[in-house]
Amino acid sequence: MSNTTVLRFNNSNRQFYTELKKRVDMYFKENKLSKNGNMNMYIKTAFMFVAYLTPYFLITLNVFESKLVWLLLAILMGFSMSGIGLCVMHDANHGSYSKNPTFNKILGYISLNLLGGYSINWKIQHNVIHHTYTNVHEHDEDIAPPALMRFEPHSEIKWFHKLQFLYAWFFYGLMTLMWSTTKDFRQLRRYSDMGHLKGANKEYKKELPVLIFSKIGYHAYMLLPYFLVKEMTFLQWLLGFVLMHYIAGLILAMIFQPAHVVEETEFPLPTDAGNIENHWAEHQLRTTMNFATGDPVFSWLVGGLNHQVEHHLFPTICHVHYPQISKIVEKTANEFNLPYKKQKTFVGALWSHELMLWKLGRV
Repeated sequence: MSNTTVLRFNNSNRQFYTELKKRVDMYFKENKLSKNGNMNMYIKTAFMFVAYLTPYFLITLNVFESKLVWLLLAILMGFSMSGIGLCVMHDANHGSYSKNPTFNKILGYISLNLLGGYSINWKIQHNVIHHTYTNVHEHDEDIAPPALMRFEPHSEIKWFHKLQFLYAWFFYGLMTLMWSTTKDFRQLRRYSDMGHLKGANKEYKKELPVLIFSKIGYHAYMLLPYFLVKEMTFLQWLLGFVLMHYIAGLILAMIFQPAHVVEETEFPLPTDAGNIENHWAEHQLRTTMNFATGDPVFSWLVGGLNHQVEHHLFPTICHVHYPQISKIVEKTANEFNLPYKKQKTFVGALWSHELMLWKLGRV
């Protein structure tokens, strides 16, 4: 559970971020570009939704009367489910997809709830907590998993954490499955108690019925193939459903974990008075890492989220612009003698995460 204590960054030294914002703004102005999505984004959105909905309807309409094909289509849905999350939902819920806030809100709601999540909870955990207090003990919920795992050096260590470098990967696959079942209910209650819902101008008694309705709707359309395809048993449906979610959860974890829980990043502790040593922007540089940014196909498929440094510094800029502005960010960071953390390859980033899991199980 995250701490409700309000932390303060040392924002006295604003020179780096002020200069960086000026240069990034100048890039968009000189090139007459919007900071939001473009045709590349719209094509990607269509591709991801078609890749997700096509196998769903092929199963539901029983186009292929084959259990093996059903399973393969469920696997494809898992891949495309993660694609929607990374490439569409993420930008929409950050408000960077479109300059129209209403469109962002609707697309963010539809794309996340279509995958079994709940946008209000996601925005609080990700936009408010994670993006503000990245890698901060007892504040960033992304590094505060259930007790079976340990993602940062300041939390309590247990004997079984020595094995987390082996078993963590199994639990990563359960992430979206937990979204679709119990996590959102527990999280909504917790955010209400912590005051986060009030901060988002939401009320628990109004949001709970909406959450219940959204879960009923999600599971109703997920169960539709089972009710329409006479040859499909419940166990066959359940296997496909779990496999779809498992693949999506594993892929999402493989993209997000190497951005923060790696050997290269830092885990700053605030003082007893609630002060953090650095300016917010410098904090993001020290707690975040890029990877495989030289691979345009990979960047396209993962929604630019291998450019995590740029995303954390400019979360309201659409990810299609990250490859271009990354050059500005790295150059400016170097000029101010600030770190710009990156791994050349995706495999290298995953290995760094694996080594960090091993290390955190021992010290």
